Amino acid sequence: MTRFEIVAHRGITGGAPENTLPAFLSAVELGADAIELDVRLTADRVPVVYHYYYLDQHTDAAGAVFDRTYEQLQAVRVRGESGIDGRGEKIPALTEVLAALGGRIGLEIEIKGPEPEAPAIIAEVLRRYPSIWETIEITSYEPALLLSVREHCPGLTVDLLYPRSEAWMKPDVVAYEAVQRARLARARAVHLHPSQLSEETVAAVRAHGIDIHAWEVNDLPALETALALGIPRICTDRFQQAWEFRRRIV
Repeated sequence: MTRFEIVAHRGITGGAPENTLPAFLSAVELGADAIELDVRLTADRVPVVYHYYYLDQHTDAAGAVFDRTYEQLQAVRVRGESGIDGRGEKIPALTEVLAALGGRIGLEIEIKGPEPEAPAIIAEVLRRYPSIWETIEITSYEPALLLSVREHCPGLTVDLLYPRSEAWMKPDVVAYEAVQRARLARARAVHLHPSQLSEETVAAVRAHGIDIHAWEVNDLPALETALALGIPRICTDRFQQAWEFRRRIV
């Protein structure tokens, strides 16, 4: 395989804060195959796009997302990691992202949870956009959340996110646990970190009919490993590097 899809993790953030509409639109303009975005629930159960529990680290506000209503969050402005993005950007609702980007680029939507009702609430939004379901995959570290999404949106693709391995874990345990958790979720694919990618692990997972994607593919060795193992989709914080690497090999 000489081509893989490139997912821009939380958008392309060189000129805009992560998980904001400008960062996502930049990914569209620069030719990413998909964007990854994180969804949390507000206090009044509106799905919004924000990675962290707390607002303090990347916005001009403080406190937890789950303690703020959607209306209250409209006054919050997201800053980039450097803190010098000037005007900042607002935290978008999931509906805004789907309306602005649906059908223009693939969407990898991570349900952060942990609310049991999160899948039903998010599914209610997704059911308004059936024509773009083929461009969407729902991800989560929690099999139960993915199972619930499948119940509420039959036919929508779900993929399991698998965390970094603990120090004691060898490839056989990584593969076994990834397979069993993916089976619990009835997931199409499991997303592994580059440090977990090996011929042994990839073969063991694929033997169960489960595909493998990779996350945090942020350097050349990781790109080369993903290519050698035939990983069809990688998620990266360094889109330009991945795009140039793919261009050279195609």
